[in-house]
Amino acid sequence: MCGIAGIFATKTSVPNDIGAIIGRMVGAVEHRGPDDQGIWVGRGIALGHARLSILDLTAAGRQPMPNGDGSLEIVFNGEIYNFHELREELVQRGYNFKTHTDTEVVLNGYHCWGEQVFERLRGMFAIALWDQRHEKLILGRDRIGKKPLFYAWHGDIFLFGSEIKSILAWPGFKREPDYEAIHHYLTLQYVPAPWSAFKGVRKFSSGCYMVVTRNGHASTQRYWALPSPSQTHHRPLPELKEELLSLLDEAVRMRMIADVPLGAFLSGGVDSSAVVAMMARHSGGRVKTFCIGFDEAGYDERVYARMVAERYNTDHHEMVVRPNAMAILPSIVWHYNEPFADPSAIPTYYVAQMARKHVTVVLNGDGGDESFLGYGRYSQCLETEWIGYLPRPLRQFASGVVQSIPPDVDCYRVLRVLRRWLSYVSEKDSRRYAPSMAYFYDHDKVAGYDHLMRSFLDNSALDLLEPYFQQSSSYVGGAAWADIHTYLPDDLLVKVDIASMAHGLEARSPLLDHKLMEWAARIPPAQKLEGGVTKFILKSALEPFLPKDVLYRPKMGFGVPIDEWLKGELKEFVYDTLLSSHARQRGVIIPSYVQSMLDEHCSGIRLHHTRLWALLMLELWFQMWIDSTEVPLVPPSASPLM
Repeated sequence: MCGIAGIFATKTSVPNDIGAIIGRMVGAVEHRGPDDQGIWVGRGIALGHARLSILDLTAAGRQPMPNGDGSLEIVFNGEIYNFHELREELVQRGYNFKTHTDTEVVLNGYHCWGEQVFERLRGMFAIALWDQRHEKLILGRDRIGKKPLFYAWHGDIFLFGSEIKSILAWPGFKREPDYEAIHHYLTLQYVPAPWSAFKGVRKFSSGCYMVVTRNGHASTQRYWALPSPSQTHHRPLPELKEELLSLLDEAVRMRMIADVPLGAFLSGGVDSSAVVAMMARHSGGRVKTFCIGFDEAGYDERVYARMVAERYNTDHHEMVVRPNAMAILPSIVWHYNEPFADPSAIPTYYVAQMARKHVTVVLNGDGGDESFLGYGRYSQCLETEWIGYLPRPLRQFASGVVQSIPPDVDCYRVLRVLRRWLSYVSEKDSRRYAPSMAYFYDHDKVAGYDHLMRSFLDNSALDLLEPYFQQSSSYVGGAAWADIHTYLPDDLLVKVDIASMAHGLEARSPLLDHKLMEWAARIPPAQKLEGGVTKFILKSALEPFLPKDVLYRPKMGFGVPIDEWLKGELKEFVYDTLLSSHARQRGVIIPSYVQSMLDEHCSGIRLHHTRLWALLMLELWFQMWIDSTEVPLVPPSASPLM
């Protein structure tokens, strides 16, 4: 893992042993043993950095890095893909460079352009800059949210870091759960920004920078946003295909710049396959590809990955994930810092571990589903678009009918179906979207919440999504807009960044290139789903490059058979964990409700695997991060590859 950490004492003096404390904070993100680490302390500001060297592997690239006159200091996590162009522009303006790093380009870029430098950066990053001239700290995060950044106030001291555990390492910082964040987590499977699972710790917003001054004033400014989903227009398909291939080819080529071995995750899906196809055009040798599979046929995509690997003659590597993968759960709970219930974190962790044995950088296909509408739920949204055009009085009438039908109508199938459909017609867009993405629904929480959580029942996590639906002129456009701003940065990107960096592996995502995403955002959803085909434009453009069996097969996603695992090999472990004396006393979920879910799932009466998995990861998080007397700064021993 590489990352940044630091403190800014705005009104108080710093401890005498500040260097040792910052070293401890940096050590909290150094668990993979990066190439080097550095600490800089001066006048109430301290910056720390743990480095995974990708560009300019010499000692000159170490951080923290000062500029020529010592007026600026920077720590930086990530990669800037257009740094060569920016460097040339800065040289023409009279700037001298001592290294070949993108770090120095950002440093001199800030000296030249101030905070406007963030608008010029094309890449993924979390940046901390100390401006000695004006005694201010500047934090910045990339447009999409690829690189994590957290912050907290501890009295008059401002703490920040790439990982929450670096903040928790500060002496006297209390580790307390934020139950509102947990309330949102139980619905969404992740803790959404700006919350974190720890009270007082916040996630820094993507596409923004923050300025913290000596008097303790902090102001945040947004420097980038995607074009509004209401600003789309239809264009001829041949024109779109040509532009898409050009943008994708450029995005892949830019992300192949590295001074270390490079490869790709290849799941067998459209997006990762597209990236590998473009990589093969620019690679001087065989592309190294890495794939994960399962014994359960309904979850295994290796056959499709092999089709692509054979077509492009890649150096292909595979492994199968089995239920004994649960041996890595303590490591996952430690690395993710927060409760994280996306079960695909397990295969992602293993494919990163496998890839790191061969390469230091991998490209992946993240972002294609959100930008080009690849999820099956988007097709369902398009099919039910008509509901949004129903007259408001009619929808209000449907709502009234729903209220007159008792919730418990299981013995009357017709009434149960009628109630479900009338509810669907009368609900807000975010509520209609919930069945496709929510773990605990609002009515589940009414039935299952214990005393510590009941005060949040009037505050639905789904309300966090509603503004994104309101900003779009269509239901399907609103669904994708909500996913891009919530599910993508707070779940998918977190999953891949942490799993890869846990093994000292850097993951790059060409489909998250902001120029490509801006271009895709201007295409109407109906055109992206033409003929009911998900990712229609992307698939059409890729027909010369990929087999049709890969392009037009049903989407499987990166699923994990936890429904079967919880009934089989993991049954005893889950019962013991969720019904332990500590778990029963949490005050989060009523124990009898948990018992009922376990019994129903394991007997096949009703599937509860997503909810049970969320509770399992939450309980393991409590045990590691809240119950322990010391901050666990050293990772548990991880299970080896199977």
